[in-house]
Amino acid sequence: MRPSEIQRLTVAETADRYAEMVRAKTSTGALTPRTAEVYVRDVLTFAELAGGARVLDDLAGQDVDEVLLAFARKPDGRRRAGSAPDRRVAGPVQSAASQARFRRSLSAFFKYAVVAGWVQLDPMGAVTVRPVQRGGLRAERRALTAEQAEGLLGAARGLASAGPGGVGGRADQRTELRDGLIVLLLAAVGPRVSELTAANAEDFFVNGGTRYWRIFGKGGRTRDVPLPHPVAEVLDAYLAEGRALLDRGREPKALLLSWRGRRLARGDVQGVIDRVLARVEPGRRRGVTPHGLRHTTATHLLAAATDMDAVRRVLGHSDLSTLGRYRDELPGELEAAMRVHPLLGPVEGRRRG
Repeated sequence: MRPSEIQRLTVAETADRYAEMVRAKTSTGALTPRTAEVYVRDVLTFAELAGGARVLDDLAGQDVDEVLLAFARKPDGRRRAGSAPDRRVAGPVQSAASQARFRRSLSAFFKYAVVAGWVQLDPMGAVTVRPVQRGGLRAERRALTAEQAEGLLGAARGLASAGPGGVGGRADQRTELRDGLIVLLLAAVGPRVSELTAANAEDFFVNGGTRYWRIFGKGGRTRDVPLPHPVAEVLDAYLAEGRALLDRGREPKALLLSWRGRRLARGDVQGVIDRVLARVEPGRRRGVTPHGLRHTTATHLLAAATDMDAVRRVLGHSDLSTLGRYRDELPGELEAAMRVHPLLGPVEGRRRG
């Protein structure tokens, strides 16, 4: 039931109260810690962009529009400027997915604000900024082409083959095997970055001679994904040699460790990708995010006519319809598809009589 009087609280005050409420929900199991972290981060960003000293109830739809557009142009701290040479705007801005997530976070915040008596009306109903306006700020392509992906995977395997015996740096800070494994898992299996950093060594097992990764995904769902043999080889080498060098006894279960022995953070993964990218020859190098590698996995599995339901299960989606957002067009794929037609067979090189 809504309070009878509106509380004239500032944006900063309501953001802090909302953050406390969200964190409290993790103790009851209503929200996972990762989801709560996203909500808190977004509402504090909103307070920063809107102006913490303003009264929340004074904000109109136009004010929220300005915040949404300001967020779209806000540099993404997880990425370094120039890491994606084909970007059409200066510097690494927020991806379309991050912008959509931020908008959802604001919707949840204002719905709560109405119930709490902080605003009379939800200004989200008057917001005019649409996804098409925000989507124009993202890079034209997210999935790597086959040539670019092969270059990245080749660099990752080469780095991993150097192993802990590589040259340079302290022996207990060698991360070559770990870095190669991270890129191979992201590109071959397409996990969410949160699923990757949350993985434990015990989540990997062998069944019938095949290595599997039991991934704990969104909504408490789990999926067992078989690993391609080259990825399984690097995983076994990392578990046998690489992880032991980084283990300081602080994180006995975590698969991926920092050189300080802590579980690797989500924000560290982009730096790993960039280090591997630096080893790719310039002609095949293109900046990519962890989520871009997830798109790459889906795009190439689907382009290879892999069963759509199998791709859905690999990515951990509950509905086939969601695969569309992970499907990018590949140059030459239509021509390749028509060269081997399911009704006509191979047609390349045929001549008319």
